[in-house]
Amino acid sequence: MRFCKLAAAAASPLMLLAIAGVASGQTPTGTRLSGPLVHENLAVYFIHGKSAPGKVPLTLDEALVRGAVQVRETGDVNQLEIENRGNDEVFVQSGDIVKGGRQDRTLMVSLVLPPHSGRVPIASFCVEQGRWTARGNEDPTRFATASASVPSRELKLSMKAPTQMPASPPVARPGVSPALASMDTGRRQQEVWDAVRDTQARLNTSLGAQVRSTQSASSLQLALENDKLATAQRSYVDAIKAAGEAEDDIVGYVFAVNGTINSADVYPSNGLFRKMWGKLLDASAIEAISHKDAAHADAPSIATVQAFLAAAETGKASEKPLNAGVRLTTRDAPAAYLFETARADGWVHRNYLAK
Repeated sequence: MRFCKLAAAAASPLMLLAIAGVASGQTPTGTRLSGPLVHENLAVYFIHGKSAPGKVPLTLDEALVRGAVQVRETGDVNQLEIENRGNDEVFVQSGDIVKGGRQDRTLMVSLVLPPHSGRVPIASFCVEQGRWTARGNEDPTRFATASASVPSRELKLSMKAPTQMPASPPVARPGVSPALASMDTGRRQQEVWDAVRDTQARLNTSLGAQVRSTQSASSLQLALENDKLATAQRSYVDAIKAAGEAEDDIVGYVFAVNGTINSADVYPSNGLFRKMWGKLLDASAIEAISHKDAAHADAPSIATVQAFLAAAETGKASEKPLNAGVRLTTRDAPAAYLFETARADGWVHRNYLAK
């Protein structure tokens, strides 16, 4: 198999890459699964499939850097405003961290913003507790970058896991999507803050150094920019990143930490996967580093990973409309969730998340 040959060729001592029983099989949707590629306590599997036709959208970070998109404060911790002013579609992924404003935020939903979208509300959670003013020379009214993604399964569950509907209907707010209006935002926000503190504490222990920034101790984004963490992260990235760019049919990946499946992300095309791959791997490596002191087990087999994906796809389905013509379908299975965002012409992102 071509994947195995390419992976084996990359397995030099300089890359510190261990290939643990590289295999291949069929995923529930008919695409091919290969791997695992293992570095220390992180195992990565690639999902191969046919790419959907059409132009690959910009990522949110690309669009922010180009000035094509603006993400603005609204005065509401749990809602921001996003506007695509450019001529290209822009992909926004749930878990993207936007830096700046009055507090750093993570975005709750995945969507594709059409060109010249107008102002669109988007659900968010604060990942920096306490600050509500400008930080340094940053603009407190808007966000400048989206270079990182949430590196914690627990934090993602706090943001995204479905909850029981309240006994009485939520109070409607102008411009607020039904998905946001139905959420128990106060409880979830506290869980997100707790998960941020837990992540920082685990990283402190694993690295033997303080990752909290003196500029803003509660900021997850600033903790992720810590120099010692970046050095530890680099060994994972150097060992694994090239394999995700070796074939033009890779459309997603699954990863496991300490032998336990964590999550998976799948995209309609290899082009979009490649744009997201660096950010995804960075977050996966940080999550592995944060759990480095926990008990380790062997990387799961291909069959185990296939079963995880298949089980998530058979979960009980519920659907909510979002903004920008996108709907969110959540499948709730005993051991995993599947979150699929789609618009009229097809799905735009699938996220599998272990419970």
